[in-house]
Amino acid sequence: MGKVIVVTSGKGGVGKTTSTAALGAALAQRNEKVVVVDFDVGLRNLDLVIGAERRVVYDFVNVIQGDAKLTQALIRDKRLETLYLLPASQTRDKDTLTEEGVDLVIDQLKKSFDWVICDSPAGIERGEKMDKHLLLTRYDPSRAERGDMLKVEDVLEILSIPLLGIIPESQDVLRASNVGSPVTLADQRSAPAMAYLDAARRLAGEDVPMNVPSEKRGLLGKLFGRRAA
Repeated sequence: MGKVIVVTSGKGGVGKTTSTAALGAALAQRNEKVVVVDFDVGLRNLDLVIGAERRVVYDFVNVIQGDAKLTQALIRDKRLETLYLLPASQTRDKDTLTEEGVDLVIDQLKKSFDWVICDSPAGIERGEKMDKHLLLTRYDPSRAERGDMLKVEDVLEILSIPLLGIIPESQDVLRASNVGSPVTLADQRSAPAMAYLDAARRLAGEDVPMNVPSEKRGLLGKLFGRRAA
């Protein structure tokens, strides 16, 4: 049975969709069978980030409402044979994602995939189908040094969750998204790509040294937290 990961944060604009795509691709690059699921009903974006927007025929809501089979809605990535997308609906309301319907689909996905990575969940955050949460937040080393925000070690102590990775903010991520590609596929040698690849290795259970950015002005990062659901 596959593991269900929910990518979440306390607010928008911290890179949930970008990170879902990059982490999903990074795991697929390890020959793991991965499906990324877009829960952002009405504001579908995950298909854009991975370059599958023109291939969407059926979506998550269609499957829940019985208008399509799960196999009809799943889109396989053209670059990675083991990476799939279950897109969200652009025209429906998020209330169409009933807890019963979501649970049924998640159970089906767990039987077919090693990893089910959910972006911006709506309707499953109170369920019991998730194995782990990934909590994202922005981190600015220079602000932390001035005392304007908590340092990494302070955040970890307060939240009592292990650190999965720190992703440096980079134009490489934006350029990759603009061409419909996770950064781990667009440029594996870039700093954010290597950070996501390392995060995927840790998620898979490997012991990988953490590269914590120095307190250099202007350097931003995304902090991943991991905890049992």
